[in-house]
Amino acid sequence: MATGEPVVADSPEARRFELRADGEVVGWIDYLPAGASLIFAHTEILPGHEQQGFGSVLVRGALDEMRRRGSTVIPSCPFTAAFIQRHPEYADVVDPSLRDRFA
Repeated sequence: MATGEPVVADSPEARRFELRADGEVVGWIDYLPAGASLIFAHTEILPGHEQQGFGSVLVRGALDEMRRRGSTVIPSCPFTAAFIQRHPEYADVVDPSLRDRFA
């Protein structure tokens, strides 16, 4: 079980945001470029690290980074979409063409 403070970082060469805990990758969000947005295609937390809140930490960190960049996301991943629906304060990070689904 990971005990260190989790850190979310973009790994552009792998086209994913990674979540690291205790120096190891415990999860990621795969993304694809789509104009001014990124499609968040799939969120994965490695076996043995589920049910620890890492999925939410990962999505929150990735969305915070996208907001910092002034970029938007197209949340095609069901986990990411559900997170944004539960946290409408992130609706501004959703691509404007989809934002009304999350506001």
